[in-house]
Amino acid sequence: MNRYPIWKYLLIGLILLVAVIYAVPNFFPSDPSVQLSPKLDRAIEPADMQRFEEALQAKGLSFRANENNGQQALFRFDDTEVQLKASEALKETVGDQFVVALNLAPSTPSWLRALNAQPMYLGLDLRGGVHFLMEVDMKAAVDKAIDRYEDEFRDFLRDKDIKYLGIAREGDTVMTKFRDAASRDAAQEALRSEYRDTLQFTAPEGSTDLQASISQVALTNIQKFALQQNITTLRKRVNELGVAEPVIQQQGANRIVVQLPGVQDTARAKEILGATATLEFRLVDEENDPFQAQQTGRPPIGSQLYKERDGNPILLKRKVMLTGEYITDASSGFDQNNRPAVHITLDGKGASRFAKVTGENVQKLMGVVFIETKIETKEVNGQMQKTSTTKEEVINVARIQEQLSKRFQITGLDSPKESRDLALLLRAGALAAPLYIVEERTVGPSMGAENIAKGFNSNIWGFITVVAFMVIYYRMFGITASLALGVNGFLLFAILSMLQATLTLPGLAGIALTLGMAIDANVLINERIREELRAGAPPQVAINEGYGRAWGTILDSNLTTLIAGVALFLLGSGPIKGFAVVLCLGILTSMFSAVTVSRALVNIVYGYKPRLQKIAI
Repeated sequence: MNRYPIWKYLLIGLILLVAVIYAVPNFFPSDPSVQLSPKLDRAIEPADMQRFEEALQAKGLSFRANENNGQQALFRFDDTEVQLKASEALKETVGDQFVVALNLAPSTPSWLRALNAQPMYLGLDLRGGVHFLMEVDMKAAVDKAIDRYEDEFRDFLRDKDIKYLGIAREGDTVMTKFRDAASRDAAQEALRSEYRDTLQFTAPEGSTDLQASISQVALTNIQKFALQQNITTLRKRVNELGVAEPVIQQQGANRIVVQLPGVQDTARAKEILGATATLEFRLVDEENDPFQAQQTGRPPIGSQLYKERDGNPILLKRKVMLTGEYITDASSGFDQNNRPAVHITLDGKGASRFAKVTGENVQKLMGVVFIETKIETKEVNGQMQKTSTTKEEVINVARIQEQLSKRFQITGLDSPKESRDLALLLRAGALAAPLYIVEERTVGPSMGAENIAKGFNSNIWGFITVVAFMVIYYRMFGITASLALGVNGFLLFAILSMLQATLTLPGLAGIALTLGMAIDANVLINERIREELRAGAPPQVAINEGYGRAWGTILDSNLTTLIAGVALFLLGSGPIKGFAVVLCLGILTSMFSAVTVSRALVNIVYGYKPRLQKIAI
């Protein structure tokens, strides 16, 4: 009656073995480490490692172990204090040749890593990391939209064969000048039908000009799009950096919260997150002398003066053929001459536009302008001021040999590393508007270690208290229930590790709550068995009926809690979601452990005694 077939015992044993294997890595602490990566595209040689070791020894700093995979060197230390001192010592030694970053390296044994058994990711409150509060420059987003309309007007009126004298931006409006009122009215009708929902057109009295301004609804949409596009771009950039489970979410109407657990090198994080990098493709002005324009400081009308990477001046047409906003994919590689290159893929609209402009300008020179904007907050005369730095340089000039379309490549890059960085920024997408950092915090791993210790201790003491009560009150059935509860903990840790979920303080609270709730099912089963015994049922029948009749109640009670957990996950955010994930998974594992595992243990103890007269409950 109370016996499982052999295959079920083997299946439960296999599940428990997998749970132990994938839960164990969480009990190996991370080592405070310092990571070194070369800035130039070269490997780390044994001589470099010797230099690093001598620098640490000169400062009297000992390390636990070191590693070198050719691209990165890693030194492990006993505590964060030595880690910080080692970081400063190495920075003094390597100068600008290497990037020195703080890291928390996992200490999981190699045989577990071979099975892809990895610890859970720890949130910012447990592992430490960096917290940024970033603000979107909404004025720049609006300015960008106005500049885009200025360019679109030229193409639109030209396609409609409507003559105009000139188009220029004036403040927050685009002013188009016409020779007569008839041309203005025709343009107004055509433009109004094309931009019905986004622009407002007015004709100033006594002139033949047409003024276009962005409507309030469109202005709101531009700002919302800039915020959402920047959030999407930041997520892609963080994913490209390999940061595990970051928190990137909106705060208010124009701010974004970015939390990067485990990242302690704030300089590198700011460099990637805040960079506004894009490309512009322009025709080269081959009719005028760029050196004369540089000497006079007056480029010809319709052209703009730039510098190539070798420092030579170059004149490019002001009209932009294509911008980086149409790029959907970018990958680094090499061209046919084995030079670093970035392979570009455009979306449908960008491909159509690029095919048209390159088809009209075959055998003309085209320049690729790399534009990078960074906004920094600095203290000037006791006050914090935002400064914007824009870097513009021509990275490639080539003659258009044929019509280009969806896929092409750009060259002229200094190294494969530069091509990888550029591909990363382009692949992640350009920011819709510049970002500047309003608040920056670094959470040290020592605070995370304290939180982990407190959370771990609370869970352990809660577990011990529950086990003590169950053993005293239910005796042998309390022991089986306690073993099932331990299995539940391993199952929960294993699933969270397999999913590579991020554990935070609310998650630890969810684990404690799950362990407390999981024992409820065994309490229901044990009390049901007691009722059957009081009614005069034999022990074997009482065990069978106790598990069978308690199942419906267990299912109902856990299902209602699961519904609440799902609601928390769908409607909550941040810490609430972390708590909900642990709660929902804990409910599922507790139902398996409290019913199936505990029943298997009871069957092993009592199931093979047909003449059982008494049970310890």
